[in-house]
Amino acid sequence: MSARSRRVLVGAAWTIVATGAFAQDAPALRARSLAATCAQCHGTDGRTVDGGAVPGLAGMPAAALIERMNAFKSGARPGTVMPQLAKGFSDAQIAQLAAWFAQAPAAPK
Repeated sequence: MSARSRRVLVGAAWTIVATGAFAQDAPALRARSLAATCAQCHGTDGRTVDGGAVPGLAGMPAAALIERMNAFKSGARPGTVMPQLAKGFSDAQIAQLAAWFAQAPAAPK
């Protein structure tokens, strides 16, 4: 393949990406990236290991997660690191996290 052909293919690939083939997934990718910040404690995709001290988030109703995060954020709910972490999320980000984890299938029991 010539250098020109490679440039055309690479340009075409970038055009597909930039024109929206993947743009419709941008909100989902942002939510997934945001949810990944929870993985260290709450497990990959919000699924903790059996017997863990930290609760899993996968499958938690969105309203429950929003309520808990807002309680951590306001200081009404005590915790070790969650009150400080929750303060770093905007209300919109908390809603995105809640929606992401609500639709995530919980770990099998």
